[in-house]
Amino acid sequence: MTDFHRHPDSYHHWKLQIDGDVAHLWMNVDPEHPYKDGYELKLNSYDLGVDMELCDAVQRLRFEHPEVRALVVGSAQERAFCAGANIRMLAGSTHPFKVNFCKYTNETRLSLEDLSINSGVKTICAVNAACAGGGYELALACDEIHLVNDNNSAVSLPEVPLLGVLPGTGGLTRLVDKRKVRRDRADVFCTMAEGMRGKKALNWGLVDAIWPKSKFQASVDEHAKALATAAPKRAAKGISLPKIERQLLAGAKDSKDLAEGFRYSCVTVELDADRRKATITVSGPTGNQPKNGAEYEAAGAEAWALRCYRELDDALLQLRFDHEQVGLIVLQTRGDRDALLQVEKDLFANREHWLCHEILLHMARVLRRYDLMARSTYALVDADSCCAGAFLELTIASDRVYALDSDKVEFAVGPLSCGLLPMSHGITRLDNRFLAQPEQAAKLAKEMPTLNAADADENGLCTYLLDPVDWDDDVRIALEERVSLSPDALTGMEASLRFGGAENCDSKIFGRLSAWQNWIFTRPNATGDEGALTRYGAPEGARFDWRRT
Repeated sequence: MTDFHRHPDSYHHWKLQIDGDVAHLWMNVDPEHPYKDGYELKLNSYDLGVDMELCDAVQRLRFEHPEVRALVVGSAQERAFCAGANIRMLAGSTHPFKVNFCKYTNETRLSLEDLSINSGVKTICAVNAACAGGGYELALACDEIHLVNDNNSAVSLPEVPLLGVLPGTGGLTRLVDKRKVRRDRADVFCTMAEGMRGKKALNWGLVDAIWPKSKFQASVDEHAKALATAAPKRAAKGISLPKIERQLLAGAKDSKDLAEGFRYSCVTVELDADRRKATITVSGPTGNQPKNGAEYEAAGAEAWALRCYRELDDALLQLRFDHEQVGLIVLQTRGDRDALLQVEKDLFANREHWLCHEILLHMARVLRRYDLMARSTYALVDADSCCAGAFLELTIASDRVYALDSDKVEFAVGPLSCGLLPMSHGITRLDNRFLAQPEQAAKLAKEMPTLNAADADENGLCTYLLDPVDWDDDVRIALEERVSLSPDALTGMEASLRFGGAENCDSKIFGRLSAWQNWIFTRPNATGDEGALTRYGAPEGARFDWRRT
C-alpha cells in the first residue's frame, strides 16, 4: 500500500521553517530519493514523493501552526528554483499513474490556494533561479510571485514546445483566469521554451515583483512580514497530526496482498477484484464528541470529525494509486444519525473558531476529492444507513443513489449543506443536483428536513427507490452492468455530468486539463516511440503526425 504519510522530521525534499507569524518552505529535492527507482531528481524536479511532502507541509501549517499568517515558498538551490515534474519519471510511468499524479498535484496546489482564500495565510513564491513547467505552476498557486532580476532567472511553461504535452497542474488556466494575462501574450509565453525574465515578465503580468539578487531575500522577507501583519490572527498554538493507521482485513497475507481490503477506525474498504468493485463504508461518531472550540483543541486529531475525514481521504488516494482496476466505488454509511448531526451542528455553531473552521475546510476538500474520483460512484441507502449531514453530501455526490423503500430508511439534510462544503465549481451539491429547481435546493438547505425513503424520492434525493423484495437482485444487476461498460467512456461521461452550471478556475483545471492531458498522454506525438516526451534529451527530435483532430 502507498504510504501517503509524511512528517517534517523525515522530509527528503522540503524544509519547513517557522519564524513567528511567517513560515518558509524551502524546496531542496534530494536526487537520490525518487518515489520510484529509475530516474534522478535533478534541478529540483519533483515526483509524487516530493508532492506528498508539500501536501503534508500545507496541512501542518493549517493544523499545527495556526500562528503562521504568511508563507514564503522558496528554493534552497542556487541553480534552479524548480524544473517542474521530472521528465524521466513521466516518460517511464504508466498512463494511469501520469494522470493520477497530475490530479494529485492539482489538488495539492488548490489546497495551497485554499490556505490563502479560506484560512487567510498569504503566500509568496520567491523565484531565485530558473522556474520551469510545474515549478512555475507551483508559483502560480501562490498569491504573489517575486523574481530575481538577473540574466539567468526566468519563468516558463515549456511543455508544449519541448514535450508535446500540456502543463499538468493548471498553469494555462491560472495564467488567463487567475492572473488575467492577455490571451495573445499567454499564447506567446506558452510556446517559448526559454520563458521570460525580469522586466518583461513583470510587464506581461507573469510575476508581481522583481528584485536585484543582492536585495532579493531581504525584500521578500520584508514583504512577507507586512502580509503577515495585515492578515487576521488565527491562534497561538495548534494540534498535532499523527500518522493515519490502517489494518488489512482478515484474509490478507501481507502488506502486498490486498485481496480483502483494509480498514481504519471510521472507514472500511472492501475490495472485490473479480468484479472490479470497492465498497467504502464510512461510520459516524461514537461516544462523547467535542461541543466547542476549546474541547476540539483538547481532543485534537482524535475528534471524530477530523479523524474520519482524514481516513476517508487516505482511502480515496489508496484506491486511486494502488487499485487501477477498480472501476466502481459503492458507498455505504453507518452510525447514529442524531449523533452525526449533533457533531455538525456544533461545528457549525463554532465555525468561527480556528480549529472548527479548519476541520470544516478539510471535510470540504475530502468531499471534493470524492467528486473528482475517476471511478463510477454508487450510493446504497438501506435500513442500516446513516444518510445524514455530510454523509448525505457523499451520497448525492455519487453518480447514482439506490434507496430501499422502507420506513427504517431516512435522509437528513444537515447544517453544512448550506454552503460550507462547496464543490470544485463553487456551488453546493444540492444546487448542483437541482439546477432546474433552485428553489428546491434552497428549501432543503433552509428547512434541513429528515425524510423517509418515499419522501426522499419525491424530493429528488435518490435515483431509484427499490422494493425490499427486489433490492438484492436490482442492486446486483446495477453494479454488474456498470462495470461492464468502457472505463474510458464512463470517465468522460461522469466528468461531463458531475459539474453542472457555470465553471470557475478550479473546475476548468480538472474538467478541461484532465480531459485533454488524459488524451494527449496516449497520443504518439507525446508518448509514442518517436514522441516528444519519449525523445526528450535524445539526439533525434520528435516526429509528429501533423493531422489536427
